[in-house]
Amino acid sequence: MNFELKRPRLFSAVLAALAITVLISAPVRAEITVDITKGNVEPLPIAVPDFVAGGEAARRFSADIASVVAADLERSGLFKPIDKRAFIAQPDGLAVTPRFNNWKPLNAQALVVGEIGIEPNGALRVSFRLWDVFSEDQMTGLSLTTTQANWRRVAHIIADTIYERVTGEVGYFDTRIVYIAESGPPEKRIKRLSIMDQDGANHRFLTDGQTLVLTPRFSPAQQEITYLAYFNNQPRVYLFNIDTGEQELLGDFPGMTFAPRFSPDGNSVVMSFAENGNSDIYAMDLRTRRVRQLTNSASIDTGPSYAPDGRQVVFESDRGGSQQLYVMGSDGSGQKRISFGDGRYATPVWSPRGDLIAFTKIFRGDFHIGIMRPDGSGERLLTRGFLVEGPTWAPNGRVLMYFRQERSDERGRGGTPRLFSIDLTGFNEREIGTPVGGSDPAWSPGPLKQ
Repeated sequence: MNFELKRPRLFSAVLAALAITVLISAPVRAEITVDITKGNVEPLPIAVPDFVAGGEAARRFSADIASVVAADLERSGLFKPIDKRAFIAQPDGLAVTPRFNNWKPLNAQALVVGEIGIEPNGALRVSFRLWDVFSEDQMTGLSLTTTQANWRRVAHIIADTIYERVTGEVGYFDTRIVYIAESGPPEKRIKRLSIMDQDGANHRFLTDGQTLVLTPRFSPAQQEITYLAYFNNQPRVYLFNIDTGEQELLGDFPGMTFAPRFSPDGNSVVMSFAENGNSDIYAMDLRTRRVRQLTNSASIDTGPSYAPDGRQVVFESDRGGSQQLYVMGSDGSGQKRISFGDGRYATPVWSPRGDLIAFTKIFRGDFHIGIMRPDGSGERLLTRGFLVEGPTWAPNGRVLMYFRQERSDERGRGGTPRLFSIDLTGFNEREIGTPVGGSDPAWSPGPLKQ
């Protein structure tokens, strides 16, 4: 196997200041909870009024922050924000206990009260409290100070805090998605590396579309992305630094069809190369450039993904006569098949929690997005379609994103791909709007770093 590896430079992330203070001044006795693991959960009615503005300069953020908080919570499928037009009165601010009798007739079980101010140095200060309306207890609260440009991120952090307090699960709203933006006719598709917040806001094209780019992946340790691009019809892997906009050639990899996936510590990548019609899986130490071959079979082994503890790798292989999922140790030991259902299995991705593996399944002409336990048990199919593919996990391991493509003509060809999210129950499928078509999404491994 011949390839060239170039050692990437290390970049330092530029972090915007964000000060967070917990606000809890009342006994926290409230017991409002939502069990995210159940099937079709009845959404929790929640009131999110406009935040009280301290001065004219802060007023322009009042409705916007409340709207983003409400939209995040509603999109999760677990909360039902109450229409503001139904509100009997507005909150008076954090210093005043809410008049709960104004909210009980609306069946609001939770109430968000927020304040916004502008500091003398121009910094934005946002505070909020979450109240249980029927027990009249405060559940949680935060005060955040940051730049005014960071107002959307503040809203996402507030939504994360509410989500975690009510569900007991870590939120996923303060995250980003990198994906392939697709435009133009199918026979001459332009594909650009793109990034956006998880709700589709703050969208940016990262490449100009002059070269074909595929399968971006986030690094777990830094604000970097790997992606596959073709130069003179040869696959190359690049590292792109989100903070600086700089990119590095990681190496030329003949026969590669998917970009590498990082190990949990970010020091290694696992990938597959094809040679003479056969592909095997390799691991590469990014610090030493050492490459280890993990599989060696007369079959196609591809699509590897690390477990979150780095001890195992899941991959797809046709060694058993059809495309199935296998698990092995990160050193290549103990290779065993885990999928035994009807159809073919592809694109496995290990959950950040370690409890599940997501995959694409092809059965009777349809594509499915599904999940199973690492031992192959508990298989469940969450959605199906003409083409649904490329699952990626939210960092809390409770939501998946993927791309969907519908039939567009009488010859059965696909149309423009679009991004969707769905939770583990399969009951909350949502389209994520993008400026053009979207495919190959990858969720950031944790909160934003800027």
